Amino acid sequence: MSKKKKEKSRETTIENYYDLKVDKVDELVAALKGEDVESQEPVSYKVEDCIGKEGVTEQELSEKKAAKEFDPYKVDKLSRVPTWLKALFVKFWFAGAVCYFIMFGIQFADALDTVIITGVVMGIVVDVLVNPIFRYMESDRKEYNAYMMFPFPFKKFWTFFTNIIYYVVVLISVYYCYEGLNLLIGLIKGTTNKIHVGVEPLLFGVFTTIADMAFIGIKDLIVYLVKRNKRKKEETENV
Repeated sequence: MSKKKKEKSRETTIENYYDLKVDKVDELVAALKGEDVESQEPVSYKVEDCIGKEGVTEQELSEKKAAKEFDPYKVDKLSRVPTWLKALFVKFWFAGAVCYFIMFGIQFADALDTVIITGVVMGIVVDVLVNPIFRYMESDRKEYNAYMMFPFPFKKFWTFFTNIIYYVVVLISVYYCYEGLNLLIGLIKGTTNKIHVGVEPLLFGVFTTIADMAFIGIKDLIVYLVKRNKRKKEETENV
């Protein structure tokens, strides 16, 4: 084969290779305009039609919507409630529950025996339930330490016994709160007869929470004064 014939063949091949398919371009333009050259039907741009899927079920739509709305960093409504309000409510609720199940369920002839037994149960409930709930809700700031008499991890076994002793003292204080309330009502009414206000969960929960927070406030004040004096002593030594 001559050199001239080879060059001609090569040029023909290159021209064929780069030959523009005009009819295909027309079909593409018609498709983009929404026209079908053969059927004259509008071209669907839906993903379901392109992939051959008939439709999306209601469950799939709800799952997609839930996945879209889920935000792991979204602040829930409970976290917007002030810490002091949540702490006092938990204390009040568990105190009322102990009153309902223990004082109403167990009757002793001596009122002091009832107070002591209730204090023991209250200490167990606080150590096993209330303090772990506070630990679960708190952040790295340890904001619930101010609402616990012994703000230590609940795995410390000795807090079990100290909470029992402490809440026996708290319940004795609650007993005298009732006595003081009865005396105050008697003075207001101007009668010498002893007024007896019955024990019920709501008022009992209020008195227990007040007495508990009073003791915790005294403890927190003592800790604050000790830390302040220690800090002042260190500053004086450094000077």
